[in-house]
Amino acid sequence: MAAIFIIAAGNFHPGNFTEHGFAPFGAHGVLSAVSSSGIIFALLGFEQAIQLAGESRDPARDLPRATLGSVAIGAGIYVLLQVVFIVALPPASFAHGWAKLDYPGISGPWAGLATLLGLGWLSVVLYLDAVVSPGGTGLIYTTATSRVSYGLARNGYAPKIFTRTDARGVPWFGLIVSFVTGVVCFLPFPSWQQLVGFITSASVLMYAGAPLAYGVFADRLPHRARPYRLPGGNVVSPLSFVVADLIIYWSTWDTLWRLGVAIVLGYVLLGGYAWYATRKGLPDAPRLDWRAAQWLPVYLLGMGVISWQGGFGGQGHIGLWWDILVITVFSLAICYWARASASRPEEIERSIGEVAVTEAPVH
Repeated sequence: MAAIFIIAAGNFHPGNFTEHGFAPFGAHGVLSAVSSSGIIFALLGFEQAIQLAGESRDPARDLPRATLGSVAIGAGIYVLLQVVFIVALPPASFAHGWAKLDYPGISGPWAGLATLLGLGWLSVVLYLDAVVSPGGTGLIYTTATSRVSYGLARNGYAPKIFTRTDARGVPWFGLIVSFVTGVVCFLPFPSWQQLVGFITSASVLMYAGAPLAYGVFADRLPHRARPYRLPGGNVVSPLSFVVADLIIYWSTWDTLWRLGVAIVLGYVLLGGYAWYATRKGLPDAPRLDWRAAQWLPVYLLGMGVISWQGGFGGQGHIGLWWDILVITVFSLAICYWARASASRPEEIERSIGEVAVTEAPVH
């Protein structure tokens, strides 16, 4: 926020919005930036609020506030950053058009802008923040991931060692594993931008299941008490699934094939543990409903094929706008197929009961 006001105070050229062209890379560049340039990644802060919701005193009140509030605050800050960046640029810096905007020898647009404006001290602060902020993000993600593995283990989808906590209730084993896994995941990504694209796609793929779950609950358990009811949910739900799939598609094929490898590895681990738990007769061995998941392989393969044949890093056989139509039709078909093949109400109630059972943490 300080950088916004400092730069805007002495450098304001509103004519930059209209005098030098608009969207040099066209709609393709705009849509690519949504997934691969950190726009969606910057708005994922609500994720940790949901993952840590079990530690909230009043989730029914706190979760809507944290979810909607974090997205609104983040969007507001980043819109201000973009507006100030555009109006603060000296007209001579893009004499050859927006596509040629560059700062030779300087990495980072805001640090480059600060240097260009004679604010060298601010560029140093921005470089320091470029180390501190990702470090804070890493700490938050590591903390949240350890809670996710703890929940999976409690529900029978991971070894019980992940439920072990220390005297303060911290799942220490999951914390160590999530940290090591995070460090290893840096290896196949030569740049921070590619890692951001992967994280965005993986996160949105996870959230794509939420609209489907909402539709299933609305169909199968319409009268069950719930702390929050989404207005217009039957319309918002399928549209949300379409938007999530578009964000995944815009991440480019180069990112999605890596995500596909990670998904296959995850299913191998899950299937291997389910087989082991069932063979050993563990009381909380996961129950896998293959009928309810029949749409999942088709969905994952379909998204992969569309991305491979599309114009965002793929073969380019599906042109711009046609690819959006294909994704929309495909997503709606998958959405209603998933809702139609969902588990029966009694099975869903049983699963809810198993998850809701309180269990003392293992130290």
